[in-house]
Amino acid sequence: MSEHVKLIWRDNTYELPVITGSEGERAIDISKLRQMTGMITLDSGFANTGSCKSAITFMDGERGILRYRGYPIEELAEHSSFREVAYLLINGELPNRKQITRFSVLLNDHSLVHEDMRSFFGSFPRASHPMGILSSMVNTLKSFYPYLEGEEELNITVARLISKIRTLAAMSYKISKGHTVVYPRPDLSYCENFLNMMFNSPVRPYEIDADVVQALSVFLILHADHEQNCSTSTVRMVGSGRVNLYASISAGVSALWGPLHGGANQAVIEMLTNIVENNIPLKEVLSRARDKADPFRLMGFGHRVYKTYDPRTRIMKKMCDRILTKLNIHDPLLDVAKELEEIAVRDSYFIDHNLYPNIDFYSGIVLRAIGIPTNMFTVMFAIGRLPGWIAQWKESMDDPEWRLNRPRQVYTGPTLRQYIPIDNRQPVC
Repeated sequence: MSEHVKLIWRDNTYELPVITGSEGERAIDISKLRQMTGMITLDSGFANTGSCKSAITFMDGERGILRYRGYPIEELAEHSSFREVAYLLINGELPNRKQITRFSVLLNDHSLVHEDMRSFFGSFPRASHPMGILSSMVNTLKSFYPYLEGEEELNITVARLISKIRTLAAMSYKISKGHTVVYPRPDLSYCENFLNMMFNSPVRPYEIDADVVQALSVFLILHADHEQNCSTSTVRMVGSGRVNLYASISAGVSALWGPLHGGANQAVIEMLTNIVENNIPLKEVLSRARDKADPFRLMGFGHRVYKTYDPRTRIMKKMCDRILTKLNIHDPLLDVAKELEEIAVRDSYFIDHNLYPNIDFYSGIVLRAIGIPTNMFTVMFAIGRLPGWIAQWKESMDDPEWRLNRPRQVYTGPTLRQYIPIDNRQPVC
């Protein structure tokens, strides 16, 4: 027997069906609410609004659970590769050897970008942020590589995007430094290729370290999808207009750019650097964070969904210790980060407000250790999130309940007014 919720308004009672997900999550289906009652719901920031049904990622913020297609993030980070996780998210199942080999071949075959695209990098002002460049270049791919229809053709488009976004990111870094562009090699894995394209040079060949490759792979896996966040919901909303995949992903890159979303890892590093360089006492930092009148924010703490410890943070913290030890790096930012965490997790203010370290608190330190420049941090996030965006876009395209996204609003402006000719208008104070 289906469940319903009763809504009583004035003298009328309305029954709204309850939708139950595979993990027991319940939602009130209000799709016919306006038709039935003439009313809509108001939910600023969509904190309590489900925009779709999805079989890709499950999150439980209260219990600190994150799973891709049913697989715990902890197991995927420990045992899987980024290529496997990308395949899992997009296709629904972990690949067998034949499938991952085919996927790897596609990634390799489509890793090069058209030489004409190199000229575009020189057209951007030198101060341009890499995320703005990346968003533009992803959209430009449509002009060089027409979008293809059909299942097999879509696989090529998907592989093209996942492979080329890595090449574009490395090219933008090399060109910004005035260095020779390094091309992808067929004998290297996805992460090995990216590191080699970033750091290899004619005068100093890059030595690929298995632990560094693993650290990058784990970083990308942890960022591969995260349910209906700002950038993912942007990809779905833009895609609902039936635009091509390139345009939808370009919109997702732009949405990810903000410091409250994908740019948070860069903001954490800048905050920790300021604390270290100016020798700011941590008591002062935490005091300012507690002060609602102070615009200062303790970056890397708290999450819109997680009300406990972000499960990805534990994995990233362990990777942080491992990679810095392996590379024999002493990073004072890590010392400050750990001390901040130790103090904050025992502080009643942070406990009462469910402010625990999130993945951004340690991911930037890992990227620093690998050698990624700070202004490229959000680009790294975008490379990792790309499979999730593609999976979400693909799922929305196949959704039999698809509709063009068109949120409503509650209008609060002036009521009906008469038009006044310009010569009769009174000055507005």
